[in-house]
Amino acid sequence: MQISTGVHYTQGYRAMAEEVVALEQAGVGTLWFAESYSFDSVSAMGYYAALTERMTLASGILNTYSRTPTTLAMTAAGLDDLSQGRFMLGLGASGPQVIEGFHGVAYEAPVKRLRETVDVCRSVWRREEKLLYEGQTVQIPLPSDRGTGLGKPLKLINHPLRHDIPIALATLGQRSVAMTAEIADAWLPAFFMPEHAERVWGQALRSGTARRAPERPPLAIFAGGAVAIGANCEPLRELARPRSALYIGGMGARERNFYNQVFAQYGFTEAAEKIQRLYLNGRKAEAEAAVPTEFLASTSLIGSADFVRERIGHYRRAGVTHLHVSFIGKTPAERIRQCATLRELLQED
Repeated sequence: MQISTGVHYTQGYRAMAEEVVALEQAGVGTLWFAESYSFDSVSAMGYYAALTERMTLASGILNTYSRTPTTLAMTAAGLDDLSQGRFMLGLGASGPQVIEGFHGVAYEAPVKRLRETVDVCRSVWRREEKLLYEGQTVQIPLPSDRGTGLGKPLKLINHPLRHDIPIALATLGQRSVAMTAEIADAWLPAFFMPEHAERVWGQALRSGTARRAPERPPLAIFAGGAVAIGANCEPLRELARPRSALYIGGMGARERNFYNQVFAQYGFTEAAEKIQRLYLNGRKAEAEAAVPTEFLASTSLIGSADFVRERIGHYRRAGVTHLHVSFIGKTPAERIRQCATLRELLQED
């Protein structure tokens, strides 16, 4: 099991540079770059490609609406070349509030859009022939009745360093998770609770795996939580309340909050309804207080070394291949020390 972490636009990509280099030395194998609707993450990944040597750099995530599929393919090929084969293209559908509210693009057929984007990217990288694609959400070249009629099939000019750049999908729904198991190289689920993962996603993962191309390696799964290992660390689990309440209660519309739906499927049906009701009514502090302590503990690696060993075991049994974590500490030195401690626990097996 490998260690994965992320850098976030709120931390400042330049400000994190020195710490990231130290985290690479401490054992981090994959570094994810968030984007949302802040500074773009692509420029940051190019910057970090020059600063790091071994870790995989992954977009976490680029949405499939604000950039065309061919732009995503070009971006991935460029970053893979700059990093000398250390890039992974993380994709997701985002949601209508961001896609329509910030980008001004219709949020239509998100699962189909994801699949067709993956198809186009892999076709671009293979360069076997000029790109022709006739999908439900993507048509390349653009049909003549939707433009000037002057578009013609083209092929990526440069030869990619790799013709099959890894693709990770951030998905939660049953259809999208099944598709992930079928076509993706990695899965990045949010708020993954390993004890209940089989009940929520087991059937979707199995059905997708049954359709998976035999030549493609097994699906990598990135999941974990915040890390603080040591005596009397348990109160630090409370730090996750605001973010948990935001996603469970306020992310997306009332009827289209996938995080809330997954939380309910974990068995917290009443809490899911209560948190959402309080959050959408502006009672955020009460919504945060309603997040069950059991959920905070089970989605973290915060506690004694024995507790963290136990949690690692749950993640392993749930099929997690990469612990995707954030390190709690007031200083870079404290966070790097937490990373080194986690690495030692993983090396015990």
